[in-house]
Amino acid sequence: QVQLVESGGGLVQPGGSLRLSCTASGSPLGYHAIGWFRQAPGKGREGVSCINSSDGSTYYADSVKGRFTISRDSAKNTVYLQMHSLKPEDTAVYYCASDPDLYCSSSHTDADFTSWGQGTQVTVSS
Repeated sequence: QVQLVESGGGLVQPGGSLRLSCTASGSPLGYHAIGWFRQAPGKGREGVSCINSSDGSTYYADSVKGRFTISRDSAKNTVYLQMHSLKPEDTAVYYCASDPDLYCSSSHTDADFTSWGQGTQVTVSS
């Protein structure tokens, strides 16, 4: 089973940028769909973005489309989430998740993913 570790979170001012990393061990990420989710205090887990293993296709939630970019570096066994134009409402714990059999799309949910990281905090505040 793959083990996932997120990093790159922190405190950033509105309008700023951060790049989150999701590094895997135990299995090549190139064979997994990788999703990014986030959970703000008092709210449910929200799907943010996902990248598929078979064709590299990507999905973005409407709330982040045009601001966030997901990408994969197979050599480093890492998936990135580049976040620009951050807003206070982006504040949340961000998680990456993987599944070897999923083809993610707008209909995927957190229940579709089998492996999860521990999360990294992103705080957008002035």
